[in-house]
Amino acid sequence: MTVSATLAANEAVAARRAAGQEVLALGFGEAGIPVHPLLSQRLAQAAGRIAYGPVAGTDEARDAAAGYWTRRGNPTAGGQVLLGPGSKPLLFALQHAIGGDVVLPQPAWVSYAAQSQLLGREPIRVPVPEGEGGVPDAALMAAAVRDARAAGRDPRLVVVTLPDNPTGRLASEASVQALCEAARELDLVIVADEIYRDLVFKPGAFPSPSEWAPERTITTTALSKNYALGGWRIGAARFPGSELGSRIQETVRGIASELWSSAPLPMQHAAAYAWSDPAELVDRVAMARRLHGAVANAVAEVFAAVGCDVRVPQGGFYVWPEFGPLRAALAERWGVRTSADLARVLLDEFGIVVIAGDAFGDDPAALTIRVAVTGLYGESDSQRLAALLSDDPLEMPWLAESLDSLRDKLKALVA
Repeated sequence: MTVSATLAANEAVAARRAAGQEVLALGFGEAGIPVHPLLSQRLAQAAGRIAYGPVAGTDEARDAAAGYWTRRGNPTAGGQVLLGPGSKPLLFALQHAIGGDVVLPQPAWVSYAAQSQLLGREPIRVPVPEGEGGVPDAALMAAAVRDARAAGRDPRLVVVTLPDNPTGRLASEASVQALCEAARELDLVIVADEIYRDLVFKPGAFPSPSEWAPERTITTTALSKNYALGGWRIGAARFPGSELGSRIQETVRGIASELWSSAPLPMQHAAAYAWSDPAELVDRVAMARRLHGAVANAVAEVFAAVGCDVRVPQGGFYVWPEFGPLRAALAERWGVRTSADLARVLLDEFGIVVIAGDAFGDDPAALTIRVAVTGLYGESDSQRLAALLSDDPLEMPWLAESLDSLRDKLKALVA
């Protein structure tokens, strides 16, 4: 097991900058904006809390998370919530608790597959519907699950991401509904990673699997994306109020008691405030959504202008360009034949840090990369805050310069 591709990219950026090298840091999926002072104050208020607390979390924080989901159309009681030190440990504990093989969309966030492999299981990858992301194609999933069971494997759960990392796309309601119907027929538990839910660019209905398969959908979230609290480590899982949900929740609670004991109490105090949706923080998320959407769309246009196939991003802060139309030129000039080759050339020749598509389970020959646009927001908190507060962040000089630099480097790559 090697270091996660996303974390390795972050370390590569730090090492190159320490060596005085210029870098366009588009690899690490960090939210890229300063922490709201009110959240820092809440954390400071609770800094002296040193007890472990209940395994599932404090009543205050669990009730706040329940309210967060309820206000988003998913009625929840505090008893259905379990907290952990980030959503990543919760996702691992869920795979462990449910057991069996996991079905993943192709592509999918790097850690889902790695966590499955840590448990000694290879994931079953199923392509996403054309033009979408985060959800396996339901018909292909049904066929793959039946084939796997015929071969003696034991698929028990499917993990989906709404909106998606790495593609930045939001699965359609039709695709999510079809997935839910297939999961019920195949008796699969659905784990819906909705950590980017608050960062969907256009308002409208959100296609959560909990709407169509409430009895078998477990939803996870955290504060690292919408509130830019990466590294603070607090996440929540919502379990269905069914017999299945209660059984899995109790198993996860037992796993949690042995792995992390309880989520840090100071962070639970801050999280309880954040999940209560105070007006100041709701406004902050709206500004973040505007910033992410403006820059992601601008970056997508830059890649499209040099000849890449790029779907318009719909949420989060990622772009997923595909260099297939440029395959011949890249092979001739740079020897690029895989997405890993492409990411290496972008880094070594142009100082652009991205993640190769094959790290997310995509076909290496597809020449896809994941671009995290938050690395363009600024080099300091003051620059990032100015971009966040701006009605037109693309007019910020440093951001415009970074976009111009990316444009020039890509033109040189494909010239």
